[in-house]
Amino acid sequence: MTGYIVWDANPELIRFGSFAIRWYGVLFALGFYVSFIIVSRFLKYEKMDVRLVDNLTVYLVVGTVIGARLGHVLFYEPQLYWHEPIKILYIWQGGLASHGGALGILLACYLFSRRYKIDYFWVLDRIVIVTALTGMFIRIGNLINSEIYGKATDLPWAFQFIRDDNIPRHPTQIYEAIACLIIFVLLLWYYIKAKGKPIRGIIFSTFLILLFSFRFLIEFIKDTQENFEKDMMLDMGQWLSIPFILTGVGLMIYFIKQHKKVLKVS
Repeated sequence: MTGYIVWDANPELIRFGSFAIRWYGVLFALGFYVSFIIVSRFLKYEKMDVRLVDNLTVYLVVGTVIGARLGHVLFYEPQLYWHEPIKILYIWQGGLASHGGALGILLACYLFSRRYKIDYFWVLDRIVIVTALTGMFIRIGNLINSEIYGKATDLPWAFQFIRDDNIPRHPTQIYEAIACLIIFVLLLWYYIKAKGKPIRGIIFSTFLILLFSFRFLIEFIKDTQENFEKDMMLDMGQWLSIPFILTGVGLMIYFIKQHKKVLKVS
């Protein structure tokens, strides 16, 4: 077959005997590092204690990893881990679910806001901006791993994943990475336009609507991850995206109404 993009990237950046540093882990960490820098700028711009970002980063890293891992275990392979629960700890073997990661982030931000007495939605409105950017890095990591790809296609930009089945497929990792980058730019643009004082909850609700609506749509051309999804009307990723989308719509309506009330009073 000619005209397709032959993809045979090595998932390992470097190996030392039985230990290897993988591109996915490096990109995951890079996403958090860049996010750390950006959130620090947010705090400086809003004249807040920049040291808060150190503690927030710890909360987010732990929340994201645990949430993403448990999300995969509960939503995609509960039978496997029920019989061998010790494998839940084997995160280096893969198995992280973005919806679980999202729930982990929500819980981490809640615990952080309670601990440091900061408005929960103030935290979320800033964190989801960089969450979108981190999502871009993670999807590039998926591409290097030759995983979470799309269905077979004859489009000229199809990728032949040599390390898997060599069938030309939609590079859905790239589609999602581009979507995450666009969402990041849009949310950051609004934050800057609002001069660091966006309408409470609007950035967060917009993030939920945009990211999970795209996730819902992209699943139509993404290859089935687990066998049980083949008999479902919608796949697991779509069913899990619906509550996030509806929550985003509901929150946006609520916060817009609250903002209008504040304007009337003032």
